[in-house]
Amino acid sequence: MTQPCEMPVTQLHVKPKMTVNELVVAMSEAGAYNGGSLARAADIWEQMLKDREATKFFGLAGAMVPAGMGGIVSDLIRAGHIDVLVSTGANLTHDIIEAIGCHHFHGTAFCNDIELRHDEINRIYDVYLPNDAFEHFEEFMQEVFGQLEPGSTISISGLLEHIGKNTKSGILHTAARNKIPVYNPAVQDSMIGLQYWLFSQTNKITVDAFADMQSLMDRCFTATKAGAMLVGGGVPKNFILQSMLMTPNGFTYAIQLTGDRPDLGGLSGATLDEARSWGKITEDAQAVTVYGDATITLPVLAAAVTERLSQ
Repeated sequence: MTQPCEMPVTQLHVKPKMTVNELVVAMSEAGAYNGGSLARAADIWEQMLKDREATKFFGLAGAMVPAGMGGIVSDLIRAGHIDVLVSTGANLTHDIIEAIGCHHFHGTAFCNDIELRHDEINRIYDVYLPNDAFEHFEEFMQEVFGQLEPGSTISISGLLEHIGKNTKSGILHTAARNKIPVYNPAVQDSMIGLQYWLFSQTNKITVDAFADMQSLMDRCFTATKAGAMLVGGGVPKNFILQSMLMTPNGFTYAIQLTGDRPDLGGLSGATLDEARSWGKITEDAQAVTVYGDATITLPVLAAAVTERLSQ
C-alpha cells in the first residue's frame, strides 16, 4: 500500500496530437478525483481483457444506444472483449430500431414536451425518436416472432439471438454472429416484451424466463476468473454480480461507470466495496467506480484500452 505523501501529484499538460491513451496515462499521473479513477479503470480493464483465463461480463443499462454508444458495444463484441452481455430491454429495443434503418435524432432538453407529443415525437433527454420508428419496429418484430415454431419453447437469450440473426447490424446482430449470449432478464420491461405479449395473444410460443439460468450458471461454475464492466446499474448490474453467488468464486476484476450516489441505498449507486461483503467480488479483486456520464467515460475508456491492446 502506498504510504502517505509518497507519490506527488503530477501536473497534467495537454499536448498537440496527444492520443486518448496518452491523455489517460497523464490523468493517472495527476491521479485525482474521477480522472484518477478513470485512469485506474483503464488499467484494470486492460488487465481483464489481456487475462486469457477471465470470463468477461458486460452490463449495459441507461439509455446508451439512443446516445450513440451501441456502436462501442458492437465493436467490443467483434473484438472478442465480451463473453457475456447483459442488457436492459430498452437498449436492445433501440438497437433493433437502428438495425432496421430507423434513427434517433439530435434534439434538446429545453423544449415543450406537450408539443412533441402532438408531433408524435418521443424524447430521451436531448434525443428525439419519432413514433413512426415504433411502427416499423412493430412490423419487424411481429414478422420475426412469426418465424418461430408454433408450440415451441424458447429462452430469452434464444429469442434475442433469433432477432439478431434477422438484422444486419447492431448489438444483437454482432452478438448472434459471434455466438455471444445476450441476457435480458427483465425483457418484459421493454417494447420487446410488449411486442411479444401482443404476438402471444394469437400465437402459442412460450418464452421460458428461467431457461437461461442453466447456461449462465455453467459458465460461472467453470470460470477460472471473471471480470465485469458495468455501464450503469439496475438489473444488468445485479444479474451479473449475483451470478457468482451460487459458486465459490467471485469477480476478480470489476469496473462500474455510474452517476448515482451510494448513500441513497439504490442498486445503481451501490459501491463495489459493498459487493465484497456479499462475496460477489473477491476480497483482493481489482475494482473501481468511475462517477460521471457514461457517454463520456465509456468512449474514453474504450479508446484508451483499444489503443493499448493494438500496440
